[in-house]
Amino acid sequence: MAAFLPNFQSLSLSLPFSFKMERSFNSVTRPISPQLLFLLITSFLIWPCIEAASAAEELLKGFEATPNPSNPFFQPLLNDSSSKFSFGFLRVNSTQLALAVLHVPSREPLWLANPTTLSRWSDRTKVFFNGSLVISDPRTMMFWSTETQGDKLVLLNNSNLQIQKGLDNSNNVNVPTVLWQSFNFPTNTLVETQNFTSTMTLLSSNGLYSMRLGNDFIGLYAKFDSGFDQIYWKHKALQAKAQIIEGNGPIHVQVDPDGWLGMYQNGTTPVDIESFNSFQRSLDGLLMVRLEPDGNLKAYYWSGSSWVLDYVAIRETCDLPSPCGSYGLCTPGSGCSCLDNSTELSSGECFSLGPYSNDMCSDPKTQKNDIKVLRRGGVEVPFKEWMRYEMTPSLEECENTCGKNCSCYGAVYNNASGFCYILDYPIQTLLGTEDDSKVGYFKIKEGANKKKINSGLGVGVGLLGGAVLCLIVAVGFRSYKFWKNKKRVNRMLEEETGGVISGPYKDLGLASFRSIEMCSSGH
Repeated sequence: MAAFLPNFQSLSLSLPFSFKMERSFNSVTRPISPQLLFLLITSFLIWPCIEAASAAEELLKGFEATPNPSNPFFQPLLNDSSSKFSFGFLRVNSTQLALAVLHVPSREPLWLANPTTLSRWSDRTKVFFNGSLVISDPRTMMFWSTETQGDKLVLLNNSNLQIQKGLDNSNNVNVPTVLWQSFNFPTNTLVETQNFTSTMTLLSSNGLYSMRLGNDFIGLYAKFDSGFDQIYWKHKALQAKAQIIEGNGPIHVQVDPDGWLGMYQNGTTPVDIESFNSFQRSLDGLLMVRLEPDGNLKAYYWSGSSWVLDYVAIRETCDLPSPCGSYGLCTPGSGCSCLDNSTELSSGECFSLGPYSNDMCSDPKTQKNDIKVLRRGGVEVPFKEWMRYEMTPSLEECENTCGKNCSCYGAVYNNASGFCYILDYPIQTLLGTEDDSKVGYFKIKEGANKKKINSGLGVGVGLLGGAVLCLIVAVGFRSYKFWKNKKRVNRMLEEETGGVISGPYKDLGLASFRSIEMCSSGH
């Protein structure tokens, strides 16, 4: 379940029980005492009940709350009537705070307010409802508000957080007017019955990938720091049961409780159905769709004790946007390697990349060419059906097209088709192929790697200097201790011999010091 924990800007949520399953093979597992085991099991079983019971079912004007410094996990403020969902303070990275809606049985965050800007877990951070839901942190100047004039804040049984006002008597239906709702501002998750429209964006927890709707398709996009988003997965409506009519409004998507993702334009008949494994099966647990940190779109359902994988949009690892990191090579059946055979894959990347640069020709400060060129056969671009390309008569022409373009990071040429695919974003993972007629041309800005090496060298020199200094101090202290003890022993002998030391007692000071030191070190 590590994928379920949101990681906005590399966040780590301090929940009471981590879903991370990875463990080092060299780690040592200490036995848990029966008392501690009983406490952990008891906490796991009663936590939802205790937390749910301590929160209200609606918040009215005048409500204020601050995070409790002694609460290490989640502080509930508002529950739905079934106690399956809770809204409150979620502790992030031990010291930060996010307003979140949680699935109580699994303690899984389903929605975060303003996830890219967090406040501190401090008694100076305040959340209040004055018609608007507001969170304020005066120290970091963080301020977020729904900017509404409502009467109350409620959490519905489908996890939707709403600000309501009065009653709407139109059409003889006495229901509250909804001024604002969290379902209109999703983060990385959609739950069943939640509408996802063309004005919304689903964003992965690391901020690298997004899901948006087109005129007749669902698209997944990667943000490669190049000023625009590159589409890498596209699902177009089949329009089997209903047609998309131009001018009849945009499409929207909804997660159906019967196990499918429906695409609609108008009415209740879907223009497309993307079925899950649980398609048309009766499920009692919650169903949700999430955009994962690796860029994949997945669906899960709650079985009552765990989240079960129900759907995967991208089934092959090499079809993901960047499975092997920058300047990586993903070969189906073989896994990850580096475009440069002399470079080892380390920490998920083959080369360190600096910030995006639109000058991949030369360094404007030194006027020196600091661009290294890497050529590699047997490579092709991923998701090439959506990549930009030009027709060139030769590999040389393809390379020149990219070489003269200072915003081009690389190009891949297909000798058979004459397609020259232009990579105008920092090089990510390429696909490995046995066809050597597909050749890649890649630019590498040497300054980024040099900076990394120099910084590592600086750290090494600093550590070496510190070690030498510590050695000098240690030797000096030992010499001082030696001289002081020798002087003390000689003074004692002088007092016993009347101030004269001769014959076999002449070097007794040194011998006695060594004896004293050996004895003291033995205790």
